Amino acid sequence: MHKKAKKARKKIAEERIKKLFTEAERRAKEGRLGLSNRYVEIARKISMKYLVRIPKDAKMRFCRKCGSYLVPGKNCRVRLQKHKVVVTCLNCGNVRRYPYIREIKERRKV
Repeated sequence: MHKKAKKARKKIAEERIKKLFTEAERRAKEGRLGLSNRYVEIARKISMKYLVRIPKDAKMRFCRKCGSYLVPGKNCRVRLQKHKVVVTCLNCGNVRRYPYIREIKERRKV
C-alpha cells in the first residue's frame, strides 16, 4: 500500500470517528443511549483498525471498561475532589479521574 493511500485512509477514519461521536451525542440527547453506545463501539473499532487516536474530548465521553457513552446525570456521576474531576460510570462502576490543575493555575493569575 502506498503512503498517500494510507494517509488518506487514516484521514477518512478520523473524520468518521468525529462524525460517530457527534451522532452519539445527538442520540444521547434524544434519550437513545443504546444507539449512542453502538456508535461509540463502531468508532473504537475504526480507531483500532486504522491505528487512529480518538480525540481527547471524545475519549472522556465514554467508559473505557464497558464502552457506554457517558451522559452526566443519566448513566454517570461527576464529582470534584481535590484538584480532580471524578467520573463514575453507573453501568459498570468504573471510576476515571482527570486532573484540573491547569484551570486552577489560570485562576490564580487573574
